[in-house]
Amino acid sequence: MLLADFTASDFAYVALGAFLIAVGATLAYVFVRLGATLARATSFIGQTETEVLPVVRKAGETLDRVNAQLDKADVATTSAVDAVVAVDRMVRAVSSVVTVPIQKLAGLVAGIRFGASSLKTHRDVGEAVRTGKEAAARREQDLAEELRRQDDSQ
Repeated sequence: MLLADFTASDFAYVALGAFLIAVGATLAYVFVRLGATLARATSFIGQTETEVLPVVRKAGETLDRVNAQLDKADVATTSAVDAVVAVDRMVRAVSSVVTVPIQKLAGLVAGIRFGASSLKTHRDVGEAVRTGKEAAARREQDLAEELRRQDDSQ
């Protein structure tokens, strides 16, 4: 084949062949680099798996221990609440037992005071007794009402 017999289409085929060889070489280079990148990624994932899984396992164990301690704290707080409720019941029971005698005593003291005052001013025993009884009843009623209001506010 002489240079004179070389046509433009022959030149196009040679150029196309050179282009395809260059593209093939470039693709081969890219695939080799891509393979190396995938190998590094695989190695990285493998190392991450071996390093992260024990950390996750330890975190899970720590979380289990924390939950166990929280369960213990829950039992302790429940016991404390039960104790407070029991003390509250006891205080209310003692309060209800003591309330009536204190009301009666307060009424008696108020009755004696008002009765003595009435006797001193009016010089009438019947009037003094009636005034004392009324004052005693009012004081007992006032004290009962005051205790009721205090119970309602709590």
